[in-house]
Amino acid sequence: MALYFLYESSSGYALFQAQGLDEIGQNTEAVRNSVADLNRFGKVVQLTAFQPFESAIDGLNQCNSVSEGLMTNELRSFLELNLPKVKEGKKSKFSLGVAEPKLGSHISETTKITCQSGEFVLELLRGVRLHFDKFIKDLKPGDLEKAQLGLAHSYSRAKVKFNVNRVDNMVIQAIFLLDTLDKDINSFSMRVREWYSWHFPELVKIVNDNYLYARVAKLIEDKSKLSEEHIPALTEILGDEDKAKETVEAGKASMGQDLTPVDLINVQLFAQRVMDLAEYRKNLYDYLVTKMNDIAPNLASLIGEVVGARLISHAGSLTNLAKCPSSTLQILGAEKALFRALKTRGNTPKYGLIFHSSFIGRASAKNKGRMARYLANKCSIASRIDCFAERGTTVFGEKLREQVEERLEFYDKGVAPRKNIDVMKSAIETTQNKDVEMEEAQPVEASAKKSKKKKSKPEDAPAKAANGDALEDAKSEKKKDKRKKEQGHGAEEMDGINGDVAEQDGTAKKKKKKSKDEVAAASKTIKKRKSKE
Repeated sequence: MALYFLYESSSGYALFQAQGLDEIGQNTEAVRNSVADLNRFGKVVQLTAFQPFESAIDGLNQCNSVSEGLMTNELRSFLELNLPKVKEGKKSKFSLGVAEPKLGSHISETTKITCQSGEFVLELLRGVRLHFDKFIKDLKPGDLEKAQLGLAHSYSRAKVKFNVNRVDNMVIQAIFLLDTLDKDINSFSMRVREWYSWHFPELVKIVNDNYLYARVAKLIEDKSKLSEEHIPALTEILGDEDKAKETVEAGKASMGQDLTPVDLINVQLFAQRVMDLAEYRKNLYDYLVTKMNDIAPNLASLIGEVVGARLISHAGSLTNLAKCPSSTLQILGAEKALFRALKTRGNTPKYGLIFHSSFIGRASAKNKGRMARYLANKCSIASRIDCFAERGTTVFGEKLREQVEERLEFYDKGVAPRKNIDVMKSAIETTQNKDVEMEEAQPVEASAKKSKKKKSKPEDAPAKAANGDALEDAKSEKKKDKRKKEQGHGAEEMDGINGDVAEQDGTAKKKKKKSKDEVAAASKTIKKRKSKE
């Protein structure tokens, strides 16, 4: 059976035929040894056809299709034109070798051409890639490298632009950084406690919160200087006057050792760094909340911003999360426990990351698994709406949250929940009503702007009333001028008809106003002429 193999280069499609396989055999090692020698490899592989790409954009489209395992119309016509034709009802006497198995399966499905891809074909393609410039005679030195560089840049740029449009990458990075900051702030706060406890050990029992402890340590500095003057500042930090007084009393009777000024400065600097990290963590959380409301509003309103961001991060993107079935989403984050259970034939996990949702905690022990399955179902619906909906809205997420609340009541009290069809119909109706309201609001805003412009005109009425006489005089003068012009135009027409009025140089161009006497004289001459006739 003859073997053809397809090579997708940066400049076009190339079709090769392996002829002298008897010399090297169907052995991968023999092919590897023959690749280095061009004379030997040239006898085995010969170029059958080559079709260059029409433009750089065409090359990028072909590259994207090949990477996705799809055969384009150009590739299909190229193969049908250069490969031997197969009669209907008979098997082909040749096979086509390709580098991508997905592309080979698509070619075989559409064109009924037998395709194969293995180590033997890959080694042949590696040799072709090494000596490709020798097979194509019209290629100049450096053309192939330029084509490869240009196609690589355009392909990478297209992928990066795609990722930028999908802004869920920002959510993934933010939730990773948030988890890292939680660990770091916790460990740094414990270090501040241990360090400052050598100087003021009683403060640990009074202030339990790490952030407040760092603020109090920054405020107190030296415990020997504590007095009643510090009580208002401590009350502002702790929010409790009794704790502030207890801190001052403990400082006076403290058993801690004294620290040098240099040690105290280092403790204060480190406490300030911990406070700054805690403040940055708050700002990052606010940023994450706003991003989640923009990217996945329904998922955020259903399960919360942090849990929703963790689901997106673990799946890789919002699109991947939308593709996951609810059974996969339910155990997302518990993969180790799942594979351990499959290996040991034990019980599989009931929940993964969605365990951090408040709904799972509120359910009873016997209903946690059922609640996790139901919540995963609703999260899958919400993620698909967020991924594929044109407009972002929280209506569906709020309705799904109401359904989960009703299911909790059903498990606890036996109250029958609403049907999913009814809930989705009400959600669709509310979204449509909101769209209608938004469309109606736009003309109202435009009319309000016009009314403002109209209202601005009466504001000038007092000034017009004050100068009313002058305006009326100006209007009367304008009317007189218009009348004179009309009379002048009428006289000119009459002169043009009869040709009796003497021509004056430049009178028509300069548009001089004629007096009433001239107009009357012109009309008299016209009457006399008519009477003679």
